[in-house]
Amino acid sequence: MQDFTPSNPELPPAPAPGAGRQEWLDGLKQGVMLGAAILALTLPPFRGGVAPTGAAPAGANAVQPRAEPRFADFAGEEASPESRHVADWVVDSGDNRQLSFVIIDKKNTRVYVFDAAGKLRGATPVLIGSAKGDDAVTGIGGRPIAEVQPHERTTAAGRFLGEPGRNASGEDVVWVDYDAAVSMHRVRTHEPKERRLERLASASTDDNRISYGCINMPVAFFDNVLKPAFNASYGVVYVLPEVKSVAEVFGSAYDVAARHGATPAS
Repeated sequence: MQDFTPSNPELPPAPAPGAGRQEWLDGLKQGVMLGAAILALTLPPFRGGVAPTGAAPAGANAVQPRAEPRFADFAGEEASPESRHVADWVVDSGDNRQLSFVIIDKKNTRVYVFDAAGKLRGATPVLIGSAKGDDAVTGIGGRPIAEVQPHERTTAAGRFLGEPGRNASGEDVVWVDYDAAVSMHRVRTHEPKERRLERLASASTDDNRISYGCINMPVAFFDNVLKPAFNASYGVVYVLPEVKSVAEVFGSAYDVAARHGATPAS
């Protein structure tokens, strides 16, 4: 297991070296095995922190479309066609496995948080990775911030199993991709010259690209909307692509209205 430097607040925490380290490792192994057994009952297999997005698996684990169409309830919130397409598919197919889920629209730098039934809990502008791209650089989660090049600061697209936790600074976050050190957290204002609060408040989306890959959101939204949605539990995070197509990233996603010959609710 690799140690992470505490100088990088976006990196996952690691145990301190010493006699207690082996006990920590043994406990972690047991916890991971137990957690994997539980999750296997409710979620499809994940590899490297990212769930496969191709065709649905055959057999008992296959996700079958419902007889009656179901659409995500955006509660009057404006959303891009891509956000609605993925959210509707998630609700209709049950891809979220009865967990709260999050849609991150990178093109419009906006996040939508839904409950397990697909009703919107809230939406807000967010700050994302400064570099455009839909893939994470291999091994980037174990590198110090100073070694991350500007073109590597992407927020990778895909389907992730999110979970609450803490980073190396002890800050509570919701992990999106633990291995890549990507999380959703409160906006940081340590560097006034970055003007992160002003970026969140502006009407433009171009200035919302500032982070090393993590998703920054308003403090009140994190505390009152995102954190309660996870509530010490897992959730599914869908990060929409900005270079690739939705079909390339979410191969199982389908048009709910077309599949059922129905009209989505306004």
